[in-house]
Amino acid sequence: METRLCGRCVLPESAPDIHLDSQGVCNLCRDHEKRRPEAGASRLLESDFTKIIEKHRGRHEFDCLVMCSGGKDSTAALYYAKRRYKLNVLAFTFDHGFETEEALDNVRRAVETLDATFLTYRSTFMRDMFARLLKSGSPAVICHVCAIWYMGLTYRMAERFDVPLIIAGWTKGQMTSQPVLTKCACNLAAPEYARMGRATKDFLAGLKDDPKYKDFPGSIEEVVARAQKRHKSLVLSPHWFLPYSADEYVPVIEKELGWRQPRLSYPAKTTNCALNFISVQWALKHYGYTHYHVEMSKLIREGLLTREEALEQLRADFDPELLNRIAGPLGFRFPDRTGA
Repeated sequence: METRLCGRCVLPESAPDIHLDSQGVCNLCRDHEKRRPEAGASRLLESDFTKIIEKHRGRHEFDCLVMCSGGKDSTAALYYAKRRYKLNVLAFTFDHGFETEEALDNVRRAVETLDATFLTYRSTFMRDMFARLLKSGSPAVICHVCAIWYMGLTYRMAERFDVPLIIAGWTKGQMTSQPVLTKCACNLAAPEYARMGRATKDFLAGLKDDPKYKDFPGSIEEVVARAQKRHKSLVLSPHWFLPYSADEYVPVIEKELGWRQPRLSYPAKTTNCALNFISVQWALKHYGYTHYHVEMSKLIREGLLTREEALEQLRADFDPELLNRIAGPLGFRFPDRTGA
């Protein structure tokens, strides 16, 4: 039976958390309708961002640490931090062994052009965990597990260099709302993430018998709680405050920073690590949708993306050989299309 999609956003019917009414509209879109009158009152302005910046400017060696993945959003965040706000930036990139050379080249060109201090961290620490997740068949979301690791790592780097602000490239679609946060973008308590969140917590709880991962945090909330005890850093994104869309800032970073769109990525017009293809395939298998569906649905509700554009960007038909090339270092193989 074909899965029914909401007629307004791109989320599928997924009991018990996402359901469609008699008009084919999901409960999340209906909830958004009820909240909409008060949404405008809480929308952030650029002046809110500049007030935060001025509070911390010049008080430390670096004004902020910018998380740089090589994608358009984080590259634009770095560009804004340096050129628009004149901040003294520490650019930070992590590589868990699955970052693409195209993304890393984007970061290198950007930091060289902007003359930003650059810190890169490469580790295979997560490889055994990723392998265990796939081989066990756990429905945990790979990207959510990875986010717990890289946010913990980012907080540690901010602590090490005594940085007060962490700048991310998160867009409005990656937030339930746009308050100033000290946690990662995905709210695992939200209905669309409820089953994913439970599966991820269950998987991580099962790692406590492994000496390598016995101290690994069980959630983003735990990451934040640990970090705030050691060193308080505020996490925020200029994309929450600025009105510019990717259509406006991508030509700028292409021209001024030499940013290049990767030849192969998912969703379309994005930049993600190679492991993202496996994470997407895994989430589609277990849930019928991914966190990208959630993010784009939020943008649709805010009028920042059309449903047709989202459906085009979310089309997924990955070649099993691509997935198997990526999964090779993890000792895992996907079945071919015949199920063999």
